[in-house]
Amino acid sequence: MAPYLDTVLSFADVPITDAGVDTVAFLKAAEGLVGLFDLLNSTAFGVVQNDLKGNIVKVRARYDEVPTLSDTLEKLVENEKGEKKRKATEGLLWLLRGLQFTCMALQIAQANASEELSVAFGKAYDGTLKAFHNFVVKGVFSVAMKACPYRADFFSKLKADPAGGPAAADDHLNEQLNKWLAALDGIVTRLQTFYKAGAHDKGF
Repeated sequence: MAPYLDTVLSFADVPITDAGVDTVAFLKAAEGLVGLFDLLNSTAFGVVQNDLKGNIVKVRARYDEVPTLSDTLEKLVENEKGEKKRKATEGLLWLLRGLQFTCMALQIAQANASEELSVAFGKAYDGTLKAFHNFVVKGVFSVAMKACPYRADFFSKLKADPAGGPAAADDHLNEQLNKWLAALDGIVTRLQTFYKAGAHDKGF
């Protein structure tokens, strides 16, 4: 075993070509991010994990159905356009929103070393998902933000080797995490721009 970020595919390693973002690699990296919530060790974040997982399933189902038309996320969305129910397009849209929320929260935490995770996740929620949620869902997320673990505990788990090996050094973790988040931020921004340019987000 190894520290968590060494065990999952980094968004920095997701291939991006002129044709778009590699679908299979992106989904694998997204699954790695979902697992990150296990380190937060809070049942309140179950709603976030379940939403991310459900949307990953929708996108993967479309890829499995027509892989040659879905090898990049952009092609997947373009080729679903015109169908009555664009499940993968909607799933990817919400997946991007959830990834943006998590990415922003961790970027805020990285930029403010003295700030607790509850503050960072609260700020990220206000800047991302909150605009799309009704009163009830906002309440659920409010509880989740308050249930964040202490910053020190989370980063200790992120550095730890579950098998009992040496923990990652702080410098290594920060370099790895910042690279991971920068790549994720770039992918989310790229795809959100793509959605708006093609009006793929209309109706959702």
